[in-house]
Amino acid sequence: MSIAPPASATTTDDLIAPAITGDVSPASAPAHPMLARPRARGKFIFTGDEKFYVRGVSYGAFHPDASGREYHDLDVIERDFAQMATNGINTVRIPHTTPPRALLDAAQRHGLRVMVGLSAEQYLGYLIDRKKSVSEIAALVRAKVRECAGHPALLCYALGNEIPALMARWLGRRAIERYLKRLYRAVKEEDPDGLVTYVNYPTTEYLHLPFLDLVCFNVYLESPERFEARSRRDAPASSCSPGPTSGTDRATTSRTGASASRAPTGRPSPP
Repeated sequence: MSIAPPASATTTDDLIAPAITGDVSPASAPAHPMLARPRARGKFIFTGDEKFYVRGVSYGAFHPDASGREYHDLDVIERDFAQMATNGINTVRIPHTTPPRALLDAAQRHGLRVMVGLSAEQYLGYLIDRKKSVSEIAALVRAKVRECAGHPALLCYALGNEIPALMARWLGRRAIERYLKRLYRAVKEEDPDGLVTYVNYPTTEYLHLPFLDLVCFNVYLESPERFEARSRRDAPASSCSPGPTSGTDRATTSRTGASASRAPTGRPSPP
């Protein structure tokens, strides 16, 4: 039995072909007005006077070129960003590699925001082996932030992604919290108006990080029912300050289910 459509039928490939093969060079990309820098106000992200609801995807990691550059083919980036914008995406998460400024420029041309990863989890080995101090790691993070600071396409900086639970327990909760707070301050020293978060996950949800501008979690739940149950469970643990109400208003930031909300007032301690 054949499942191919009739030759005269319109296929999905027919619909998306123009987005793939069309001219998406920087010169032909639509010009977008200057993007207002996002702000965390209450339990929402605002751009100007409008609430910003994140609809995003992760972009990378990719195989680097001979020079170690992961995002080196700007023509491919332009094509990908054009397709994202066409399909209603408004945010791109760069999870582990600080992107070149040219990528942020491309994002701005297509009206996209970028979540920039700073890889704090990858530097913990330096502390354990005593090869670098926290101050030296903070200097590395500041150098990364300088590459992106002030760019209108920037949504936020993510200090790191999912510090392993065994590492968090071995070093201790408070040591991890102090480490992330020190890196948070380093980011703010370079880009005071930039939003800063850390991408946590349920196994280390006990980390107490009230200094963050946003709460982000990776939750690998494949059904809407389980995702909604998780969101309701997390709601009482997040603050909506300023204001007396508690709760979260979540927006998906990547295909893995990372979500953003206001910073927490606290988490249960690990057993």
